[in-house]
Amino acid sequence: MQNFKFTVIGAGFVGMSMAAILAKYHQVKILDNNKIKVDLINASKSPLSEPLMEKHIVDYGQNIFATTDFEEAISDADFIIISLPTNFDEVTNSLDTKILESMIEKIVSGKTSPTVIIKSTIPVGFTERLNKKYKDSSIFFSPEFLREGSAINDNLYPSRIVVGGKTEVKGEMEKFAECLKNCSLNDDTPVHIMSSQEAEAVKLFANTYLAMRVSFFNELDSFSLSKNLDALNIIRGLSDDERVGSHYNNPSFGYGGYCLPKDTKQLLSNFENIPQKLISSIAKSNETRKEFLASEIMNKDPKIIGIYRLIMKDNSENYRNSAIIDILKILKDHEKEIIIYEPLIKEDEFHGCKIKNNLTSFKEMSSIILANRLDENIEDVNSKVFTRDLFNKD
Repeated sequence: MQNFKFTVIGAGFVGMSMAAILAKYHQVKILDNNKIKVDLINASKSPLSEPLMEKHIVDYGQNIFATTDFEEAISDADFIIISLPTNFDEVTNSLDTKILESMIEKIVSGKTSPTVIIKSTIPVGFTERLNKKYKDSSIFFSPEFLREGSAINDNLYPSRIVVGGKTEVKGEMEKFAECLKNCSLNDDTPVHIMSSQEAEAVKLFANTYLAMRVSFFNELDSFSLSKNLDALNIIRGLSDDERVGSHYNNPSFGYGGYCLPKDTKQLLSNFENIPQKLISSIAKSNETRKEFLASEIMNKDPKIIGIYRLIMKDNSENYRNSAIIDILKILKDHEKEIIIYEPLIKEDEFHGCKIKNNLTSFKEMSSIILANRLDENIEDVNSKVFTRDLFNKD
Protein backbone atom coordinates (compact mmCIF):
# COMPACT_ATOMS: atom_id res chain seq x y z
CA MET A 1 0.00 0.00 0.00
CA GLN A 2 1.35 3.40 -0.98
CA ASN A 3 1.56 5.97 1.80
CA PHE A 4 0.71 9.62 1.13
CA LYS A 5 0.92 12.96 2.88
CA PHE A 6 -2.48 14.61 3.26
CA THR A 7 -3.42 18.12 4.28
CA VAL A 8 -6.96 18.69 5.50
CA ILE A 9 -8.16 22.30 5.53
CA GLY A 10 -10.96 22.87 8.02
CA ALA A 11 -11.39 21.08 11.36
CA GLY A 12 -15.17 20.73 11.19
CA PHE A 13 -16.82 17.33 11.42
CA VAL A 14 -16.15 16.56 7.72
CA GLY A 15 -12.50 17.55 7.84
CA MET A 16 -11.85 15.91 11.21
CA SER A 17 -13.47 12.64 10.13
CA MET A 18 -11.32 12.62 6.97
CA ALA A 19 -8.16 13.26 8.98
CA ALA A 20 -9.01 10.68 11.63
CA ILE A 21 -9.55 7.77 9.23
CA LEU A 22 -6.72 8.64 6.81
CA ALA A 23 -4.25 8.77 9.70
CA LYS A 24 -4.52 5.01 10.00
CA TYR A 25 -2.09 4.61 7.08
CA HIS A 26 -1.02 8.12 6.09
CA GLN A 27 0.55 11.29 7.48
CA VAL A 28 -2.11 14.00 7.94
CA LYS A 29 -1.74 17.71 8.63
CA ILE A 30 -4.81 19.70 9.65
CA LEU A 31 -4.99 23.43 8.94
CA ASP A 32 -7.44 25.50 10.96
CA ASN A 33 -7.41 29.14 12.11
CA ASN A 34 -8.82 28.20 15.53
CA LYS A 35 -5.81 27.73 17.84
CA ILE A 36 -7.93 26.09 20.54
CA LYS A 37 -8.91 23.35 18.09
CA VAL A 38 -5.31 23.01 16.90
CA ASP A 39 -3.99 22.61 20.45
CA LEU A 40 -6.64 20.01 21.27
CA ILE A 41 -5.80 17.95 18.19
CA ASN A 42 -2.06 18.08 18.94
CA ALA A 43 -2.86 16.87 22.46
CA SER A 44 -4.63 13.87 20.85
CA LYS A 45 -8.04 15.22 21.81
CA SER A 46 -11.00 15.72 19.50
CA PRO A 47 -12.45 19.24 19.13
CA LEU A 48 -15.80 17.55 18.46
CA SER A 49 -17.82 15.44 20.89
CA GLU A 50 -17.86 12.20 18.93
CA PRO A 51 -16.44 9.25 20.95
CA LEU A 52 -15.24 7.26 17.94
CA MET A 53 -13.40 10.30 16.60
CA GLU A 54 -11.64 10.76 19.92
CA LYS A 55 -10.55 7.10 19.80
CA HIS A 56 -9.12 7.46 16.27
CA ILE A 57 -7.19 10.59 17.20
CA VAL A 58 -5.70 8.78 20.22
CA ASP A 59 -4.94 5.58 18.28
CA TYR A 60 -3.38 7.31 15.25
CA GLY A 61 -2.29 10.58 16.83
CA GLN A 62 1.32 9.94 15.85
CA ASN A 63 0.25 10.50 12.23
CA ILE A 64 -1.76 13.69 12.89
CA PHE A 65 -0.40 17.20 13.26
CA ALA A 66 -2.49 20.37 13.38
CA THR A 67 -1.33 23.90 12.64
CA THR A 68 -2.54 27.42 11.97
CA ASP A 69 0.39 28.02 9.59
CA PHE A 70 -0.66 27.77 5.93
CA GLU A 71 2.83 27.22 4.49
CA GLU A 72 3.63 24.57 7.06
CA ALA A 73 0.39 22.78 6.28
CA ILE A 74 0.66 22.50 2.49
CA SER A 75 4.41 22.42 1.86
CA ASP A 76 4.84 18.66 1.33
CA ALA A 77 1.25 17.51 0.76
CA ASP A 78 0.45 14.95 -1.93
CA PHE A 79 -3.28 15.61 -1.56
CA ILE A 80 -4.98 18.70 -0.13
CA ILE A 81 -8.55 18.16 1.08
CA ILE A 82 -10.69 21.26 1.55
CA SER A 83 -13.75 21.23 3.78
CA LEU A 84 -14.89 24.82 4.26
CA PRO A 85 -18.46 26.15 4.69
CA THR A 86 -20.52 27.14 1.65
CA ASN A 87 -23.69 28.78 2.92
CA PHE A 88 -26.58 29.50 0.58
CA ASP A 89 -26.80 33.14 -0.50
CA GLU A 90 -30.43 34.15 -1.00
CA VAL A 91 -29.36 37.22 -3.00
CA THR A 92 -27.31 35.35 -5.60
CA ASN A 93 -29.54 32.25 -5.34
CA SER A 94 -26.45 30.07 -5.09
CA LEU A 95 -24.02 28.61 -2.59
CA ASP A 96 -21.48 31.17 -1.44
CA THR A 97 -18.11 29.76 -2.53
CA LYS A 98 -15.97 32.86 -1.87
CA ILE A 99 -14.09 31.35 1.11
CA LEU A 100 -13.49 28.15 -0.84
CA GLU A 101 -12.29 29.97 -3.96
CA SER A 102 -10.00 32.20 -1.93
CA MET A 103 -8.36 29.18 -0.30
CA ILE A 104 -7.88 27.37 -3.62
CA GLU A 105 -6.29 30.48 -5.14
CA LYS A 106 -3.94 30.65 -2.15
CA ILE A 107 -3.00 26.97 -2.58
CA VAL A 108 -2.36 27.33 -6.30
CA SER A 109 -0.21 30.41 -5.67
CA GLY A 110 1.81 28.68 -2.96
CA LYS A 111 2.33 25.20 -4.40
CA THR A 112 3.37 23.89 -7.83
CA SER A 113 0.74 21.68 -9.54
CA PRO A 114 -1.23 20.83 -6.39
CA THR A 115 -3.80 18.05 -6.20
CA VAL A 116 -6.87 19.48 -4.47
CA ILE A 117 -9.95 17.52 -3.38
CA ILE A 118 -13.05 19.58 -2.60
CA LYS A 119 -15.30 18.15 0.11
CA SER A 120 -17.49 21.26 0.52
CA THR A 121 -20.88 21.17 -1.18
CA ILE A 122 -20.73 23.25 -4.37
CA PRO A 123 -22.87 24.20 -7.38
CA VAL A 124 -22.80 21.93 -10.42
CA GLY A 125 -20.03 23.18 -12.71
CA PHE A 126 -17.87 24.75 -9.98
CA THR A 127 -14.96 22.28 -10.16
CA GLU A 128 -14.84 22.38 -13.95
CA ARG A 129 -14.66 26.18 -13.86
CA LEU A 130 -11.72 26.09 -11.45
CA ASN A 131 -9.88 23.48 -13.53
CA LYS A 132 -10.16 25.77 -16.55
CA LYS A 133 -8.88 28.68 -14.48
CA TYR A 134 -5.96 26.76 -12.91
CA LYS A 135 -4.84 24.52 -15.76
CA ASP A 136 -1.66 23.29 -14.03
CA SER A 137 -3.57 22.05 -10.99
CA SER A 138 -5.56 18.87 -10.42
CA ILE A 139 -8.82 19.81 -8.72
CA PHE A 140 -11.53 17.23 -8.21
CA PHE A 141 -14.66 16.83 -6.15
CA SER A 142 -15.50 14.03 -3.74
CA PRO A 143 -18.83 14.45 -1.95
CA GLU A 144 -19.27 13.37 1.64
CA PHE A 145 -22.36 11.54 2.88
CA LEU A 146 -21.93 11.96 6.62
CA ARG A 147 -24.28 12.46 9.50
CA GLU A 148 -23.34 14.78 12.35
CA GLY A 149 -22.48 12.72 15.41
CA SER A 150 -21.57 9.61 13.40
CA ALA A 151 -19.10 10.99 10.86
CA ILE A 152 -16.33 8.48 11.68
CA ASN A 153 -18.70 5.53 11.52
CA ASP A 154 -20.05 6.74 8.16
CA ASN A 155 -16.49 6.96 6.82
CA LEU A 156 -15.59 3.54 8.20
CA TYR A 157 -18.67 1.98 6.60
CA PRO A 158 -19.32 4.18 3.54
CA SER A 159 -22.29 3.42 1.32
CA ARG A 160 -20.17 4.45 -1.68
CA ILE A 161 -17.14 6.50 -2.63
CA VAL A 162 -17.67 9.10 -5.36
CA VAL A 163 -14.87 11.10 -7.00
CA GLY A 164 -15.31 13.42 -9.97
CA GLY A 165 -12.83 15.35 -12.09
CA LYS A 166 -11.03 15.67 -15.40
CA THR A 167 -10.35 12.49 -17.39
CA GLU A 168 -6.65 13.46 -17.46
CA VAL A 169 -6.38 13.00 -13.66
CA LYS A 170 -8.33 9.75 -13.43
CA GLY A 171 -5.26 8.02 -11.97
CA GLU A 172 -5.05 10.57 -9.14
CA MET A 173 -8.77 10.22 -8.45
CA GLU A 174 -8.45 6.44 -8.28
CA LYS A 175 -5.51 6.73 -5.84
CA PHE A 176 -7.56 8.97 -3.56
CA ALA A 177 -10.59 6.66 -3.74
CA GLU A 178 -8.36 3.70 -2.93
CA CYS A 179 -7.02 5.51 0.14
CA LEU A 180 -10.56 6.03 1.43
CA LYS A 181 -11.49 2.44 0.70
CA ASN A 182 -8.38 1.03 2.41
CA CYS A 183 -9.09 3.10 5.52
CA SER A 184 -12.71 1.93 5.69
CA LEU A 185 -13.88 -1.38 7.16
CA ASN A 186 -15.95 -2.26 4.08
CA ASP A 187 -14.06 -4.41 1.59
CA ASP A 188 -16.81 -4.19 -1.00
CA THR A 189 -17.56 -0.45 -0.91
CA PRO A 190 -18.52 0.60 -4.47
CA VAL A 191 -16.28 3.26 -6.03
CA HIS A 192 -17.65 5.62 -8.69
CA ILE A 193 -15.24 7.68 -10.80
CA MET A 194 -16.98 10.25 -12.98
CA SER A 195 -16.88 13.83 -14.23
CA SER A 196 -16.86 16.61 -11.64
CA GLN A 197 -20.28 17.86 -12.73
CA GLU A 198 -21.75 14.38 -12.30
CA ALA A 199 -20.20 14.05 -8.83
CA GLU A 200 -21.53 17.48 -7.84
CA ALA A 201 -24.99 16.42 -9.05
CA VAL A 202 -24.78 13.19 -7.01
CA LYS A 203 -24.35 15.20 -3.82
CA LEU A 204 -27.16 17.67 -4.53
CA PHE A 205 -29.63 15.05 -5.75
CA ALA A 206 -28.85 12.76 -2.78
CA ASN A 207 -29.65 15.43 -0.19
CA THR A 208 -32.65 16.69 -2.14
CA TYR A 209 -34.02 13.14 -2.26
CA LEU A 210 -33.63 12.87 1.53
CA ALA A 211 -35.39 16.23 1.94
CA MET A 212 -38.18 14.94 -0.32
CA ARG A 213 -38.53 11.78 1.77
CA VAL A 214 -38.71 13.76 5.01
CA SER A 215 -41.33 16.01 3.41
CA PHE A 216 -43.35 13.01 2.22
CA PHE A 217 -43.68 11.50 5.69
CA ASN A 218 -44.31 14.93 7.21
CA GLU A 219 -47.19 15.48 4.79
CA LEU A 220 -48.49 11.99 5.62
CA ASP A 221 -48.40 13.05 9.28
CA SER A 222 -50.17 16.36 8.53
CA PHE A 223 -52.88 14.39 6.74
CA SER A 224 -53.22 12.05 9.73
CA LEU A 225 -53.46 14.93 12.21
CA SER A 226 -56.14 16.63 10.12
CA LYS A 227 -58.17 13.42 9.71
CA ASN A 228 -57.64 12.22 13.31
CA LEU A 229 -55.81 9.10 12.09
CA ASP A 230 -52.90 7.25 13.71
CA ALA A 231 -49.90 8.20 11.57
CA LEU A 232 -47.80 5.49 13.19
CA ASN A 233 -50.11 2.75 11.91
CA ILE A 234 -50.06 4.19 8.40
CA ILE A 235 -46.26 4.57 8.32
CA ARG A 236 -45.66 1.04 9.61
CA GLY A 237 -48.06 -0.38 7.04
CA LEU A 238 -46.28 1.58 4.32
CA SER A 239 -42.67 1.04 5.42
CA ASP A 240 -42.89 -2.76 5.45
CA ASP A 241 -42.94 -2.55 1.66
CA GLU A 242 -39.25 -3.13 0.88
CA ARG A 243 -39.49 -0.68 -2.00
CA VAL A 244 -40.28 2.04 0.58
CA GLY A 245 -38.23 0.84 3.55
CA SER A 246 -38.03 2.17 7.09
CA HIS A 247 -35.31 4.83 6.82
CA TYR A 248 -36.14 8.54 7.11
CA ASN A 249 -39.77 7.76 7.91
CA ASN A 250 -40.10 9.43 11.32
CA PRO A 251 -42.13 12.67 11.15
CA SER A 252 -40.60 15.88 12.46
CA PHE A 253 -41.20 19.62 12.61
CA GLY A 254 -39.64 19.84 9.15
CA TYR A 255 -36.29 19.09 7.57
CA GLY A 256 -33.53 21.41 8.68
CA GLY A 257 -29.89 21.36 9.67
CA TYR A 258 -27.00 22.70 7.66
CA CYS A 259 -27.13 20.56 4.50
CA LEU A 260 -30.64 19.65 3.34
CA PRO A 261 -32.12 23.18 3.05
CA LYS A 262 -29.16 24.74 1.23
CA ASP A 263 -28.47 21.75 -1.03
CA THR A 264 -32.10 21.60 -2.11
CA LYS A 265 -32.06 25.32 -2.93
CA GLN A 266 -28.80 24.93 -4.86
CA LEU A 267 -30.16 22.06 -6.94
CA LEU A 268 -33.26 24.12 -7.73
CA SER A 269 -30.98 26.98 -8.81
CA ASN A 270 -29.08 24.61 -11.12
CA PHE A 271 -32.41 23.66 -12.71
CA GLU A 272 -32.73 27.13 -14.24
CA ASN A 273 -34.35 26.85 -17.70
CA ILE A 274 -34.90 23.09 -17.17
CA PRO A 275 -38.52 21.95 -16.76
CA GLN A 276 -39.30 20.71 -13.24
CA LYS A 277 -42.10 20.72 -10.67
CA LEU A 278 -40.97 18.27 -8.01
CA ILE A 279 -37.74 19.97 -6.88
CA SER A 280 -39.38 23.35 -6.27
CA SER A 281 -42.25 21.70 -4.40
CA ILE A 282 -39.90 20.15 -1.80
CA ALA A 283 -38.89 23.49 -0.29
CA LYS A 284 -42.51 24.71 -0.42
CA SER A 285 -43.67 21.53 1.33
CA ASN A 286 -41.25 22.14 4.19
CA GLU A 287 -42.52 25.67 4.74
CA THR A 288 -46.14 24.45 4.58
CA ARG A 289 -45.37 21.81 7.21
CA LYS A 290 -43.97 24.35 9.66
CA GLU A 291 -46.90 26.73 9.12
CA PHE A 292 -49.36 23.86 9.63
CA LEU A 293 -47.77 22.75 12.92
CA ALA A 294 -47.58 26.34 14.19
CA SER A 295 -51.31 26.64 13.51
CA GLU A 296 -51.99 23.34 15.35
CA ILE A 297 -50.06 24.67 18.36
CA MET A 298 -51.85 28.03 18.35
CA ASN A 299 -55.24 26.26 18.18
CA LYS A 300 -54.45 24.78 21.61
CA ASP A 301 -54.19 28.37 22.92
CA PRO A 302 -51.32 27.74 25.36
CA LYS A 303 -50.41 30.54 27.78
CA ILE A 304 -46.66 29.80 27.76
CA ILE A 305 -45.06 27.70 25.02
CA GLY A 306 -41.95 25.81 26.07
CA ILE A 307 -39.46 24.56 23.48
CA TYR A 308 -37.43 21.59 24.66
CA ARG A 309 -34.10 21.64 22.79
CA LEU A 310 -33.41 23.38 19.49
CA ILE A 311 -31.09 20.64 18.20
CA MET A 312 -32.43 18.49 15.37
CA LYS A 313 -31.39 15.15 16.89
CA ASP A 314 -29.71 13.50 19.88
CA ASN A 315 -25.93 13.76 20.31
CA SER A 316 -25.81 16.96 18.28
CA GLU A 317 -24.14 20.21 19.29
CA ASN A 318 -25.66 22.12 16.42
CA TYR A 319 -29.00 23.88 16.23
CA ARG A 320 -28.32 26.17 13.25
CA ASN A 321 -31.15 26.08 10.70
CA SER A 322 -33.21 23.82 12.94
CA ALA A 323 -36.83 23.59 11.72
CA ILE A 324 -38.18 24.34 15.18
CA ILE A 325 -36.58 27.81 15.01
CA ASP A 326 -38.84 28.68 12.08
CA ILE A 327 -41.87 27.48 14.04
CA LEU A 328 -40.65 29.63 16.95
CA LYS A 329 -40.55 32.67 14.65
CA ILE A 330 -44.10 32.05 13.41
CA LEU A 331 -45.36 31.74 16.98
CA LYS A 332 -43.51 34.93 17.99
CA ASP A 333 -45.17 36.77 15.10
CA HIS A 334 -48.48 35.82 16.72
CA GLU A 335 -47.25 37.32 20.00
CA LYS A 336 -47.05 34.01 21.84
CA GLU A 337 -44.93 33.87 25.01
CA ILE A 338 -42.13 31.34 24.51
CA ILE A 339 -39.44 29.94 26.79
CA ILE A 340 -36.62 27.64 25.68
CA TYR A 341 -34.66 24.86 27.34
CA GLU A 342 -31.37 24.52 25.49
CA PRO A 343 -28.20 23.90 27.55
CA LEU A 344 -26.04 24.74 24.52
CA ILE A 345 -27.14 28.40 24.75
CA LYS A 346 -25.34 30.35 27.47
CA GLU A 347 -27.11 33.67 26.80
CA ASP A 348 -30.32 34.73 28.57
CA GLU A 349 -32.34 35.09 25.34
CA PHE A 350 -32.62 33.57 21.88
CA HIS A 351 -34.67 35.32 19.16
CA GLY A 352 -36.40 37.34 21.86
CA CYS A 353 -37.36 34.25 23.89
CA LYS A 354 -36.14 33.65 27.45
CA ILE A 355 -33.73 30.77 28.06
CA LYS A 356 -34.69 28.62 31.06
CA ASN A 357 -31.96 26.06 31.66
CA ASN A 358 -33.35 24.86 34.95
CA LEU A 359 -35.30 21.90 33.57
CA THR A 360 -37.66 21.59 36.52
CA SER A 361 -38.62 25.27 36.35
CA PHE A 362 -38.96 25.05 32.56
CA LYS A 363 -41.40 22.14 32.78
CA GLU A 364 -43.44 23.81 35.52
CA MET A 365 -43.77 27.10 33.62
CA SER A 366 -44.68 25.59 30.23
CA SER A 367 -48.34 25.14 29.31
CA ILE A 368 -47.25 23.08 26.32
CA ILE A 369 -43.79 21.69 25.50
CA LEU A 370 -42.67 21.40 21.89
CA ALA A 371 -40.15 18.58 21.36
CA ASN A 372 -38.83 17.68 17.92
CA ARG A 373 -37.39 14.50 19.43
CA LEU A 374 -38.37 12.78 22.68
CA ASP A 375 -36.08 11.68 25.50
CA GLU A 376 -36.35 10.54 29.10
CA ASN A 377 -35.98 14.08 30.51
CA ILE A 378 -39.57 14.99 29.62
CA GLU A 379 -41.28 11.64 30.18
CA ASP A 380 -42.76 12.90 33.46
CA VAL A 381 -44.64 15.71 31.68
CA ASN A 382 -45.83 13.66 28.72
CA SER A 383 -49.31 15.19 28.92
CA LYS A 384 -47.81 18.61 28.10
CA VAL A 385 -45.60 17.46 25.24
CA PHE A 386 -46.39 18.23 21.60
CA THR A 387 -44.17 16.18 19.30
CA ARG A 388 -44.35 14.40 15.96
CA ASP A 389 -41.62 11.94 16.99
CA LEU A 390 -43.49 8.66 16.50
CA PHE A 391 -40.54 6.26 16.61
CA ASN A 392 -38.36 8.05 19.21
CA LYS A 393 -35.36 7.96 16.87
CA ASP A 394 -33.40 10.37 14.60
